[in-house]
Amino acid sequence: MDLTGITLTETEGQVFLRHQPVAGRPPVDAAMLHALLDEAGFGQCLLHEEAIASAAADCNTVQTPFVVQVAERRNASVQVEIAPDEMAVQVSLVPPQGGNPISLADIQQALKDAGVVFGIDEAALVHACSVGQGEHLPVASGTPPENGHDTEFDALLTLTSDRAPKVDDNGLIDYREHGGILVVHPGEPLMRRIPPTPGVPGHTVKGRELPPRPGVDTPFAAQLSGAQPASGDPNLLEAASVGQPVLVDSGVQVEPILRVAEVNMATGNIHFEGTVQVDGEVSHGMKVQASGDIVIKGTVDGGLLEAGGDIHVSGGIIAQARVQANGAVSARFAENSSIHAGTVIALDDMALGCELESLNQIIIGEKVPQRGRLVGGTATAMMLLRVPLLGSDKSGTTVVKVGANAELEHQMQELNIRLEKEKTNEENLQKLVKHLSTVGDPKGMLERVKAAWRQAVQVWSKSLAERRELEEQMALTLQARVEVRLAVEGAVDLAFGSKVARLRTELSDGVFSFDPEAGILFSDPAGRVTVVAAP
Repeated sequence: MDLTGITLTETEGQVFLRHQPVAGRPPVDAAMLHALLDEAGFGQCLLHEEAIASAAADCNTVQTPFVVQVAERRNASVQVEIAPDEMAVQVSLVPPQGGNPISLADIQQALKDAGVVFGIDEAALVHACSVGQGEHLPVASGTPPENGHDTEFDALLTLTSDRAPKVDDNGLIDYREHGGILVVHPGEPLMRRIPPTPGVPGHTVKGRELPPRPGVDTPFAAQLSGAQPASGDPNLLEAASVGQPVLVDSGVQVEPILRVAEVNMATGNIHFEGTVQVDGEVSHGMKVQASGDIVIKGTVDGGLLEAGGDIHVSGGIIAQARVQANGAVSARFAENSSIHAGTVIALDDMALGCELESLNQIIIGEKVPQRGRLVGGTATAMMLLRVPLLGSDKSGTTVVKVGANAELEHQMQELNIRLEKEKTNEENLQKLVKHLSTVGDPKGMLERVKAAWRQAVQVWSKSLAERRELEEQMALTLQARVEVRLAVEGAVDLAFGSKVARLRTELSDGVFSFDPEAGILFSDPAGRVTVVAAP
């Protein structure tokens, strides 16, 4: 386009319109100047629209020469955005306007100018260059520190006894019956201690090092009886004596084992710090007391067993026998006897006229369901009673109690008494602090009283946390249930806590549970629910 007297020139990327007045030239408008800019190769530049419109008007009215900037070339630009924690970098690319496109070197220089020196993704930079424009394109990232691993303890004996009960989400203990006693001898490896690791430092995109948390260094437990670190390897625990390996926190201890053929008048009562194995029977009136496990290969005929661990009886428990274990008790059957377990009672087939009490669950007839039955006596469990046949029309009343834990209730009673005393002490100290602060402290007691008050608050708060934990444990009892695999027969008194259902009619297989609003419920296999005791 030829506009007489109007020319365009470029100086250092700036585009100027030069005007010389020409008589008789047709009127000029902004569109004509835009066309002139396109024709001269400036159409892709940044156009100053107001200046172009003003210049068009001046070309028609001003009678003296003038020069005005109407456009400029702009190269592509990059904006670097660094996250506040310096762990990520994004770039935003503005495309060129008549200038040079973005280059890899441009982005690299911008990152360098911003202090980004670590974690740059070269492939992302190349991609950003190929795109040429965009917002918030990720191009670099920091590396978080890798915290060290805490000390680990790897038991080297898969059959090592572990007396710590494993409780699932339903409050039930996963009980695995042990069949015998594993015996180790001096020098046998028991456990490998895997030392903690220091961790791996991380780095921000600006190269600042982020220190990791080192793993917790836990040594083998002190005073592990019957075990010691190996002389040439302090991270290897080995047996120092003959006995039964038992897992404990941060180690394994070897309990001595006493093995006898049977327990009767000839052998006398057994009192032993460790594990006792009896290859035969325990006769009427005889006692076996052990700090560890007790394993009886025969029958307990009216004897007394007390164990700090588990008790396993291959035969039956009969004739007014009394069995008590801090852990689990298992036997083939029980008749007219008393059994108390800290975790689980497991009887292969039946329990007749017994007193059974477990702090978690009672399982009867799991191995021999066709013979499994609970008849007469009482059975008390916190979470679960499972039995094929419950009760009998040929015996007296069978009493079942679930959803209660006398030990937890006793702990709660004692804790509430302690809390009341601690709260009273805290309140009295608080009153004394206020009194001394108000009336004065001539003997200089205030700071000591304040310290005692703060200590009292901490003690009281700790007890409150302990009560919350107990309340959570007791709340699990609402999930307690009685599972009957075949039928309910005869007279059965079924109690969930203080609520009792007196069952006097035969029922099929099903599950008894408790709902605070609905009462004691019975659900049959078809899903039908019957209220057997209203709330």
